[in-house]
Amino acid sequence: MSDSAFGDLSTSTEGILAVNIGSSSIKFSTHLIVAQTSAGENGKRVTASVFGGSIQGLEPGGTPVIRWSENGVPREEALSETLDVFQAAIGFLKSLFQRALSNLRLRAVVHRVVHGGDTFTSSVQITPAIMQKLKALEPLAPLHQPHNLHGIEAFARIFPEITQIACFDTVFHTSLSALEKTFPLNQAIAKKGIHRYGFHGLSYEYISTRLAERSQAARGRLLMAHLGNGASLCASISGKSFATTMGFSAAGGLMMGTRCGDIDPGVLLHLIQEGFDARAIENLIYRDSGLRGVSGLSADMRALRADPSATAQFAVALFEHRIIREAGGLIATMGGISAIAFAGGIGENDFQLREKVCNALSFLGIEIDAEKNRGYSKEIIALHRDNSPVEVWLVPTDEGIIAAEHALMLLGK
Repeated sequence: MSDSAFGDLSTSTEGILAVNIGSSSIKFSTHLIVAQTSAGENGKRVTASVFGGSIQGLEPGGTPVIRWSENGVPREEALSETLDVFQAAIGFLKSLFQRALSNLRLRAVVHRVVHGGDTFTSSVQITPAIMQKLKALEPLAPLHQPHNLHGIEAFARIFPEITQIACFDTVFHTSLSALEKTFPLNQAIAKKGIHRYGFHGLSYEYISTRLAERSQAARGRLLMAHLGNGASLCASISGKSFATTMGFSAAGGLMMGTRCGDIDPGVLLHLIQEGFDARAIENLIYRDSGLRGVSGLSADMRALRADPSATAQFAVALFEHRIIREAGGLIATMGGISAIAFAGGIGENDFQLREKVCNALSFLGIEIDAEKNRGYSKEIIALHRDNSPVEVWLVPTDEGIIAAEHALMLLGK
């Protein structure tokens, strides 16, 4: 592949495109399929991304822009606005592929899908029947699932000859016990699929598997914090999900950018009595709560950190408090902690939050190194003091490569 914009890729002519589709953006990464150097699944593996980027501004009224990198040089190009902005963006992405990776044959496009329900416990090839089942799960993840599926349909039109695969955030948590999954409701109702599913599974799989390669402690009782506009915690033992904060939907658990997290159900009953209908309540708990709702200013932690107002600082303090509160419960549930890992946009970039959380949990033996913690890294790094009984890690998560690995396994079958 010497004519590629990304150098000599002649060792492989096949690859997998991983995409993560949201309401206003598409994140994409391309992974080559290469021979395993050691015995492994089908004798093949996928590489780290050789070509990736994002398309931002796909929301109504937004300005569509694609950003990517060629030979380490950042590139950016505005896209023309059309009635079907997703279709136009994906069409541009296809043309970019044809230019930049002209000799690469895509074996599959793998899509991150937030909710797999009880039906999907592993990745699947997308068919019309599968799409209908996935659409039935839209009410359980209204901020994510509709956009995931709309994007899948758009990619299928642009790449009609390529296998489309769905990879689910809920799959990592299928190891949860009945005690963790069950809500204390009338079980005749609960058995209709109303239980804890858990989310951010692709991120947690990446964190747990990559840390296990570096740290014996991470193979024990590991607390993972995926903190961003969506935020959750997950306790894992021996690499298996043991407990997590998110539940039936992606609105539960921690306070988030615009989502409220756990809330007394009596509050929602009260609001219904006050005249709120289902749509108004959905809007409140998904879009008008969390950092944005509490601050009345923004869902962006960076903006709130920079704002000296009392409301902004209280929103930050509440976000940190809810993390500490939930972390204590998960640690008690798994009977202790050997390591803690931070990931996600906030978890990877906000050193003040990491310090606050670790200092609050210092009675458990967590000793964060303040100097290491103030640094920034695109790689996995240790943040704990040399003599800390509990390890602290920063893990820039990569959901794309996990999705590509699952796609490769499915193709191998």
